[in-house]
Amino acid sequence: MSNENHDDSVGYKKPPNGRQFRPGQSGNPNGRPKGARNFKSDLRDELSEMTSFREGGHEVSISKQRALIKRLVASAIEGDARSIATLMSFCACAFGDDNDDQQQAPEDHEIVDAFAHRPTKRCSKTAAATNPSNE
Repeated sequence: MSNENHDDSVGYKKPPNGRQFRPGQSGNPNGRPKGARNFKSDLRDELSEMTSFREGGHEVSISKQRALIKRLVASAIEGDARSIATLMSFCACAFGDDNDDQQQAPEDHEIVDAFAHRPTKRCSKTAAATNPSNE
């Protein structure tokens, strides 16, 4: 019975004293080292490197990213269906929501404005239950 009040008890959320972390000691001493590179930073650096190729009889130096885009566009222009689909999906991601107002017809713009300025008829379920005449 004297063991029940003892401070060295081991159990749930009470590890043995020899297994507890010491002050200033990490739980993962061999963890990720500082300055470790991830995939995104490696890809960004690789695509920004310069490469040279022949275009129209003279040598041009451009980034690898630009070279990939040039090749993808050229392949899509030649009619490769997969390149066309890839290029269209890239365009949708890159230019998806930019300046949609410029692409709308004037009639569509008027309809959207009219819809945006009309009064809303919103009521919560509790208000509808107490006052059924609003529906």
